[in-house]
Amino acid sequence: MSFHWPWALAALLVVPLLLLVRWFLGRRRKRTAVTVSSVALIRAALPGRSAWRRRIPVYLFLAGLVALSGALARPQARLSVPSNNTSILLAIDVSGSMCSTDVEPNRLSAAIDAARKFVKGQADGTKIGLVAFSGIAGLLVTPTADKDELLDAIDTLRTARGTAIGQAILTSIDAIAEMNPNVAATGADLGDAAPDTAGDYQPDTIVVLTDGSNTTGVDPVTAAEQAAARRIRVFTIGFGTTTPSPMVCTPDQVSGDLFTGGGNFGGGGFGGGGRGRVQQIDEDALTKVADLTGGQYFKAQDADELNGVLGDLPEEIGLHKENVEISFWFVLAGAVLVVTGLGLSLWWNRGPRLPAPKG
Repeated sequence: MSFHWPWALAALLVVPLLLLVRWFLGRRRKRTAVTVSSVALIRAALPGRSAWRRRIPVYLFLAGLVALSGALARPQARLSVPSNNTSILLAIDVSGSMCSTDVEPNRLSAAIDAARKFVKGQADGTKIGLVAFSGIAGLLVTPTADKDELLDAIDTLRTARGTAIGQAILTSIDAIAEMNPNVAATGADLGDAAPDTAGDYQPDTIVVLTDGSNTTGVDPVTAAEQAAARRIRVFTIGFGTTTPSPMVCTPDQVSGDLFTGGGNFGGGGFGGGGRGRVQQIDEDALTKVADLTGGQYFKAQDADELNGVLGDLPEEIGLHKENVEISFWFVLAGAVLVVTGLGLSLWWNRGPRLPAPKG
């Protein structure tokens, strides 16, 4: 917790000041005490009060003053709040291994279906960008709230050779930098372009969906360091199993360069029949990327799990830390304590009831 006006905490001095006045008045009463003939008469005249009945109202009153004095300093709490300017960069792996049929009908089809559901499930106005990566990474759609444009781009995803996870992260960072002036592009000197909200996560988030390990370009952890320096969270999803499965893609799911140099990805009457192949997901690297940037790593071994992961992501990425003023709660607590203390004091110090007049 922090305070917007910390100097106003000086108002807390009123509490020890009141205690000092109370102590001084107590000593003065003792000096001016008079001798009476019968203490029993005084006790009979005063309402009965135990020690705790005398102290509780005082403690409540003083606690209320502390709370009210704290409210003057405008206390702020660090809370996770929804962001109204969030953009999500969805980076999807379109390497040749996405033709694997361990996920029916194949990984690419399942990923496309899950991405479409993810886009449709977002609230209107949420900006989403699309990055596709194989041996290279390319920005297909800049962050936009136009769902139709995103859905059309998702339907054009085609497989190709290579897996450049690190480059996909850097491409996503540059796409965010074009939209968010507080984020420096990957080639910029961070010393000259430090974000105004240093120490806070940016509202923009990168989601990387891949079924393999980095085979070309910059190392994913190195790219994640660039994201972390810009306070951009990266959530990673490892998709698929280690079950040896045929690589089968339809003709419209394959780009021409996948078969350069001879390849055996095919099926459905296109290319060879496809041999069983084991595809290992580099979970260590994906976990490091997520941990380094403040994101989270998820594992999805089938279409249902992938839909579940993407469906739950908005709860994670739609929030960011922000200082929220909580002065109202201090005022409310202070008022309740003061009123309660005064009320108990009046109730417990009320005089004895007078007898009703006889008719």
